[in-house]
Amino acid sequence: FIFFTGCSSPQSSQPTPTSPPTPVVTATPESRTVTVALSEMALQLSDMNSDYRIKDRSVIPFQEVDQFKRDIGWKEGYFVHFYRLDKDKDDQTIVRPSIDIFLPENINKVFKAEKEEMKSRANVSSTFYEIPFPMVGDMSIAFRETQAGNPYEYVVYKVLFSKKNVYEKIIMTCSNTYYEALKTLTQRAAEKIR
Repeated sequence: FIFFTGCSSPQSSQPTPTSPPTPVVTATPESRTVTVALSEMALQLSDMNSDYRIKDRSVIPFQEVDQFKRDIGWKEGYFVHFYRLDKDKDDQTIVRPSIDIFLPENINKVFKAEKEEMKSRANVSSTFYEIPFPMVGDMSIAFRETQAGNPYEYVVYKVLFSKKNVYEKIIMTCSNTYYEALKTLTQRAAEKIR
């Protein structure tokens, strides 16, 4: 019998299994500029109660923007004008949100300037004052104005807020108090900014 033996080598050990490298996840900073068209960020009729109507909806022309805003990088603007009328209750409400886009580095300047202008009015008028309001967006503030001597006893709310590179102002004029509705509406407006 002839036996052939093969070359023998020391028995190799099995390789130790290694887990694949874990990818390193780095958080990318959230963009400070919006990526959605202004008309899409504006409140829609579907955001309002069913008894509201649209009176107007338009871009804001450059000629209607004050010089201060132009100087600090105003890019474009948009507004909507909603209204509701309940003749049975002699109740009328107007809601006018306006949205302006600025250079991201100047959005704080815009908000602070508008806030200071409102606060200066509150300091000289007993009918115009700052009110508590939930935080909206990156910065926000709200004011209430009562119109003494007005036969309809209108109340005007003004909410100012900024988010990303957007400055938004919502003005609600009403013959009844709709503070809670205004809070909900303002939150919806902020959620549309993306």
